[in-house]
Formats: sequence, C-alpha cells, structure tokens
Amino acid sequence: MMLRLEMTSPSQLVPGNPPPAPLSLREVRADSAPLIRALYNRIWDPLGSSGRSTWTDADWTTELSLPGVHSWLALIADEVAGFAELSAEPAGDVGIVVFGLVPEFQCRGFGAALLTLTTQTAWHLNTPTTRVYLHTNPHEHPHALPNYQSRGFQLV
Repeated sequence: MMLRLEMTSPSQLVPGNPPPAPLSLREVRADSAPLIRALYNRIWDPLGSSGRSTWTDADWTTELSLPGVHSWLALIADEVAGFAELSAEPAGDVGIVVFGLVPEFQCRGFGAALLTLTTQTAWHLNTPTTRVYLHTNPHEHPHALPNYQSRGFQLV
C-alpha cells in the first residue's frame, strides 16, 4: 500500500536534531548514474524492495537526464552515505522521489537531519515551490514514515 505525504508550506518543516557528524548534499548529474545505481541497490536491497533495483546504468542515465530531475549525494564527513532524488514539476510541486542512507549510516542519527536538508533543498528548487510531497510504502525502512511525519509531512 502506497502512502502519500506532503507539505504545503516551508513553515511546516520541523527540523531534525543536528547530525552527529558533518552532513551535506552535493548535486550530481547523469554521468553519476553508476554511482547512484549502486547506492540505490545498497539502500533498498536489504529491505527486500524491488523498485528500481533492476535498472541499468542506462536507465539511471535516462532518469537523471530528465528535465526537472535533480539528484544529490548525501555526504557525511565527505563519505558518500546515501542520496536523494527530487523532481521539480512545472506547476510548482517538488517530489522527493528517492531518499535514503546506506545501511552503515542508518539508525545512527543522520536520517532526520538528511530529510531536513533534502526538504529545505526541495523548497528552494522551484520558484515558487507550492508543495513538497513524497510517497512511502511498507518496504521502506521502519523509521521512514515516523521520520517523514516528525519532519512535518502530512498524510493525504
């Protein structure tokens, strides 16, 4: 069962606790498709989720080349720890399409901070951004839905 969550104002964002180590986002382009594919599989394979697990580098290159699609590496103390993919739509909506940390950084206090940073980035991606949304399902990490709701995302 897919759940939809959204924010309709940046004031709804409830920042997470500061991360236990420096955390940043670095935008990457389609030429990073092999790295993004490998990160995706490292994040979702342990959860038993299929999703984009069968995608090839060419599939990822195509996705990351689409207008409005932006991908960021999550860096923790300069180590690649995950990524986020955002999709900016012409009407002002921005979707958090993919979001996650590799297993070795999960449950260590980085998820809330990464979602905060990703959501802040989403709010500044369009001019103006009118809504930030995401979808989740039972195959995501068990902390995903509570994190989304704690950051201010509301079920729709």
